[in-house]
Amino acid sequence: MRIDRLGELDSFPVVLRSIAAATTRLGLAPPAALSGDWFGSCAVIAPTLRAEPVAPDDVFDTATGSGGETVGGGWIGYLSYPDLAADGAAPRIPAAAGGWTDCVLRRDRAGVWWFEDLTGAPMPDWLRTCLANSAPPGPWQIDWAAPDRAAHETAVLACLEAIAAGEVYQACVCTQFTGRITGEPLDFFADAVAHTAPARAAFLSGPWGAVASLSPEVFLRRCADTVTSSPIKGTLPLHADPALLRASVKDVAENVMIVDLVRNDLGRVAVTGTVAVPELLAVQPAPGVWHLVSTVTAQIPAGLPMRELLAATFPPASVTGTPKHRARQLLSHWETSGRGVYCGSVGLASPVAGTECNVAIRTVEFDTAGRAVLGVGGGITADSDPAEEWAECLHKAAPTVGLDLRGQSRDLSTAS
Repeated sequence: MRIDRLGELDSFPVVLRSIAAATTRLGLAPPAALSGDWFGSCAVIAPTLRAEPVAPDDVFDTATGSGGETVGGGWIGYLSYPDLAADGAAPRIPAAAGGWTDCVLRRDRAGVWWFEDLTGAPMPDWLRTCLANSAPPGPWQIDWAAPDRAAHETAVLACLEAIAAGEVYQACVCTQFTGRITGEPLDFFADAVAHTAPARAAFLSGPWGAVASLSPEVFLRRCADTVTSSPIKGTLPLHADPALLRASVKDVAENVMIVDLVRNDLGRVAVTGTVAVPELLAVQPAPGVWHLVSTVTAQIPAGLPMRELLAATFPPASVTGTPKHRARQLLSHWETSGRGVYCGSVGLASPVAGTECNVAIRTVEFDTAGRAVLGVGGGITADSDPAEEWAECLHKAAPTVGLDLRGQSRDLSTAS
């Protein structure tokens, strides 16, 4: 292991753009990046990552470290939501993709950058050079089209009927904004992170397209034999009084049901008696909204393969419903377009620091033609109102869809 202190350097977006410009100039694979709150740090960048399609069973499949700020390197990638929708269309990008990096740049919470390499190799000359020469921001624009409001409200009504019939207690009904990007997805991601500061942002790209995740939510954090999940359920716009979330029967019920589902999922592989809920119904800010967040922990057998942990817990509880299997079946009929990477997971598995994965919400998927898809949705309970659920979708999308080159957001309240 090699660890070199680089100093404060520039901000995450500036450093990421500088590396991307250098990899393009040198014909290297582009960088991949995590930003927000990852491994006790505020940014992790793989300077060059050949992110290739992989079998879904192989994601995050590496020895898991015992935690700490040092990352060193590891496997970075994503896993898409597994279920098809009513249209039966094939995925727009591979179901899973990622790659291995021996080294990373890491920015600690004090703003200091570090170069870390699992093999002990020194920082490449090209990387040292590009860090001393910042690259200008690249122009980009995404022309978005709003989802079909009538179709979404029809799906919500179908969910309410299923709840009344006792088929499910809750389900996360989703829809999509669609668009096309002019410019580079990495420039969109860098600007979005600079203006919205999401807690679990992630980016990677390849010949297949790109994934720009602006997620606030932790799916799994694994350090040796300890696993943590922090599901989000319950949302209010940021201008509202956050105390209203804890006072909302609907939002509290939504969160508690998902906490029980996470407990059940982790309980499938946990050591008996170790599943716990150290935090319940915490109110936390996220870009454009307030959320109710809870935390579930468990101890798992030493050496449990990631594929077995994912088989028990994926897709994330907060984006499915209760009971999970039936909710997934019904959602595949109610939703008209496949979710893709939205509601899947993006993250990094480090043999030093452990594995951390987000829930890929607030996530834009780009295909090779520059088409962009942003999924949005919310949990439906017996107390849900279709119009209010539509408004919640708009609140969640606004910080991303409304972002322009000046970092301003436009009003989505009139979207149809």
